[in-house]
Amino acid sequence: MLKKYLLIFFLTLIFAAGISGVLGCRKRPAGEISVHFIDVGQGDAILIKTPEGDALIDSGEFSARDKLFGYLREEGVTGLRLLVATHPHSDHIGNMAEVVEKLPVTNVMMPRVVHTTKTFEMFLDALEAKNLKIKAPVAGDTFGLAGDSALSFTVLAPVSEEYDDLNNYSVVLKMVYGNVTFLFMGDAERISENEILAAGGRGLRADVLKLGHHGSSSSSSREFLDAVLPRCAVISCGAGNDYGHPHAETLRALDERGITVYRTDLDGTIVMTTDGVSVQVQLEK
Repeated sequence: MLKKYLLIFFLTLIFAAGISGVLGCRKRPAGEISVHFIDVGQGDAILIKTPEGDALIDSGEFSARDKLFGYLREEGVTGLRLLVATHPHSDHIGNMAEVVEKLPVTNVMMPRVVHTTKTFEMFLDALEAKNLKIKAPVAGDTFGLAGDSALSFTVLAPVSEEYDDLNNYSVVLKMVYGNVTFLFMGDAERISENEILAAGGRGLRADVLKLGHHGSSSSSSREFLDAVLPRCAVISCGAGNDYGHPHAETLRALDERGITVYRTDLDGTIVMTTDGVSVQVQLEK
């Protein structure tokens, strides 16, 4: 399949917030990292490959099992330093149990919320069988993939402890590598976005924004987009999905702000590679 290659140069320096906790002073990047927004249909699965190890945020629906594990094999993934289940909806954790069973996993992050589905129970059983402990996200915490990391993650949400909608429990992560910042929203909706904004944003500016809830109009408010001011946005959704994702209102808001949009339903798997200064975008289709 033909692949398209694009290059985005970030001409203005974006300085990350001070790094604390296990990282100490953040190292200068050495080499490249890549972020893979895997086309798993109507769901999320994001692979992050770094010199310090790999991370996986969500795993798509079980129906995307072959696509996910085939892709991980192609990319030579033999273990994960970090596994993040943003929230327990099946389009995000559908393959988590098998990921844990097949791959050595060092750290697991998931919000403090339970779900009554078999998919969720299987995930918990797999974690217990491997004696893996769950790290609950705490807004404001910063960490890396290794003790002396050039890459940092900051937890922005969930901010509260109780929500009516599981989507708002989504783990929201800001990832910084050099002068390049990614923001991963899970399925966080406007309630979560407003809480992040009210908390001061914790340095919300980002170069790449993975939109919340597959580009739904219930996420990506204009106020939030204005605070993040991304150069490009990624929408993970299935072609011809029953939900109408991404919604026209969201696409209009992105267009009004001149934000370049990449979509897994149109572009296939989207790979962004960065050395901490520039970002190269590779499209599957």
